[in-house]
Amino acid sequence: MSDSQASPAAPTILVGVDLGLPHFDSELLELGELARTAGLEPVARLTAKRKAPDAALFVGRGKADEIKALAEETGAAEVLFDQALSPGQQRNLERHLGLPVNDRTLLILEIFAQRARSHEGKLQVELARLQYLSTRLVRRWSHLERQRGGIGARGGPGETQIELDRRMIGDAIKRTRDRLEKVKRQRHTQRRQRERQGAYNISLVGYTNAGKSTLFNALVKARAYAADQLFATLDTTTRRLYLDDVEGGSGGRSVSLSDTVGFIRDLPHGLIDAFQATLQEATDADLLLHVVDAANPNHREQIEEVQRVLHEIGADQVPQLLVFNKVDALEPSQRPRLRSDVFELEGTPVRRLFVSSRTADGLPALRQELAGRAADAARPQSLPQGPELHDAAA
Repeated sequence: MSDSQASPAAPTILVGVDLGLPHFDSELLELGELARTAGLEPVARLTAKRKAPDAALFVGRGKADEIKALAEETGAAEVLFDQALSPGQQRNLERHLGLPVNDRTLLILEIFAQRARSHEGKLQVELARLQYLSTRLVRRWSHLERQRGGIGARGGPGETQIELDRRMIGDAIKRTRDRLEKVKRQRHTQRRQRERQGAYNISLVGYTNAGKSTLFNALVKARAYAADQLFATLDTTTRRLYLDDVEGGSGGRSVSLSDTVGFIRDLPHGLIDAFQATLQEATDADLLLHVVDAANPNHREQIEEVQRVLHEIGADQVPQLLVFNKVDALEPSQRPRLRSDVFELEGTPVRRLFVSSRTADGLPALRQELAGRAADAARPQSLPQGPELHDAAA
């Protein structure tokens, strides 16, 4: 379908509920970016504050009535929540508002489904989608009411259909997991080949839209897709990075550089599970280039979110090098005076470099840093000269 024939963006109301948790996005800016990435058009934003979600409507009846009136006023065709909704809450809200209601989890799944290009990426998204759908059967089949028969009899066509659908989805999940396991074994074989070749493996990680793919392209002269939007790329791309032109570098040594999927706040656990094969690149890396959008006022919270996901996937022990990107987007008075310094990361001092992937500012220093680390890793470790070694020699 051409752009001229593309469907117009659906007008959408964004809703966020402050439950007293840290990092509440009171302006719903990130949800708005996600919505536009998925092809929706935010026409209104509404926030509420509650001590706990309402069991039936999440926001309570009064706020639900306010959303309904706002939808009629703006002509909204959909309502999008910044928090995850239970199947019951989603169903009740749709009945109350008379509009489709979706949450942040489904929105991220939809974006991933639109963006996945590789066979592996599509499998991973499909698995996460099936896992999400399996919890929504009560909504999907709400038109098939459970019926009671005569005395002592329960069940009916609705219950049979629900059980059948659950079994079909369960079978699909198993098939998709089996296919992903095959891909995972193939990746493991590729990693073992790189290990036998003595490759030094570097993985780019970071919050979505921090500029990872732009930095990747600048370093390896690749043409991986990069854009100023959330989740511009999903599929892991690996290239050789040659460092032989760096003075004091590794003497012609090359390293393996991988660009991985970006992280985001409240990344659905199903996606973390489904993307284990892709994120394994980060777990098995010798070094993580943690790319940070230096111009984003919330970059500290984004760093914390990336660290949380790294803990979840078991990559928190991999050495990191912080790369504060997009320094060209900072006001002149805010730009760093030094090319590098030390940043406190979870109580540990970590080296930080300031770069601009767009202008190439700071990239020579980054390449030299990588060359030095690769050279150190390749250098044979000296054996300790303890008494036991002297005795053995004697």
